Amino acid sequence: MVAVPQTEIGYAQNTGLSNWWMTLDDEPTPELQWPRSVGVYDAMRSQDAQCASVLRAVAFPVRRTPWRIDPAGARDDVVRLVAEDLGLPIAGDGQPAAPVRTRDRFSWAEHLRLALLMLPFGHMFFEQVYRIEAGRARLRKLAPRLPRTIEDIKVAPDGGLISIIQHSARADHVQRPIPVDRLVAYVHDREGGNWLGRSLLRPAYKHWLIKDRLLRVDAQTIERNGMGIPVYEGAEGEADLGPGLAMAKAWRSGESAGSATPNGAKLRLAGVEGSLPTALPSIRYHDEQIGRAVLAHFLNLGTQTGSWALGTTFADFFTLSLQTLAQQIADTVTQHVIEDIVDLNFGETEPAPRLVFDEIGSRQAATAQAIKMLADAGILLPDRSLEEAARQQFGLPPKDSRPTTTTPPAEDA
Repeated sequence: MVAVPQTEIGYAQNTGLSNWWMTLDDEPTPELQWPRSVGVYDAMRSQDAQCASVLRAVAFPVRRTPWRIDPAGARDDVVRLVAEDLGLPIAGDGQPAAPVRTRDRFSWAEHLRLALLMLPFGHMFFEQVYRIEAGRARLRKLAPRLPRTIEDIKVAPDGGLISIIQHSARADHVQRPIPVDRLVAYVHDREGGNWLGRSLLRPAYKHWLIKDRLLRVDAQTIERNGMGIPVYEGAEGEADLGPGLAMAKAWRSGESAGSATPNGAKLRLAGVEGSLPTALPSIRYHDEQIGRAVLAHFLNLGTQTGSWALGTTFADFFTLSLQTLAQQIADTVTQHVIEDIVDLNFGETEPAPRLVFDEIGSRQAATAQAIKMLADAGILLPDRSLEEAARQQFGLPPKDSRPTTTTPPAEDA
């Protein structure tokens, strides 16, 4: 009989090493080694227009697409509880429940916005907080644990997350590890036991750094040479040029600008001889590379050349990457939020629903005419699911289950 392997021989994380994030990532750039990398990526997303545009291009479609709870065979009361806790509609539900009050309750839109901080920083952690209502554990919030507050991440030898530790906010505060069973971790491009992930901006770092220096040089070039440099020429026999030099250094343009020189002396603006180097082509090149780092090639169309057909091709590849990102979020929420809610309220053997989302931009919406043609051809059969999907797609209200009352026509006199 062949032995069934039930334990691991190797390891995914050597917990005996100090500064394990450096050895695991093998990051050669000192300023990008955690935790210093948090400040660098924050500066990139806050100070550079192209980096901010790239992050918005990735995050906004994911935030905008509709998200729903798919029953996936779970019982109706289980699905309804999860949908109410997350504040999301149920897929295919013809009679959505009345919206609940949002004060002091979990907000999916806000949570998704914060979860996408894993893109610039590589990781984003949340702590689960519940309240007891009518004998049920109801999700109150997923409290964000921002990257700047993380001091240490404990990882098991098999690469599994054990806990995180935050910096002490007060002198009298005792640090308490937050265990994995209370955490929801979003990690971008995680490899092995590296729960720090990899920032979406990491491939763009060198282009951002060089571009930042080029912008400073370009600004100095214009400031220094745009109006010329004041040059003082002393009069014949003038031995001390100190006062003239001070006059040249103090010269400024303006409405009341002026100067006076001794007899025979001159103060002139010397222009640049020859041509000045221009940094704009290099700046444009590095902007394009930052866009390419996230497959957002279409952001560069129009700067030099481009066409509608080429932009459509670029957008198709980009939407595929967005689908992958949204699927990662859906899987994480299903495994570590929805299943936890079901486990706490119904037990670990109870089937759980899952989080789903509408495809992002890669599928054309079917028109009413197209649906009619498919139904006339016998490809689609009008049923309840098709009717609910059509009502949902075209923004129509759900079907009313109450009987329709009509007023009989008045009899002719």
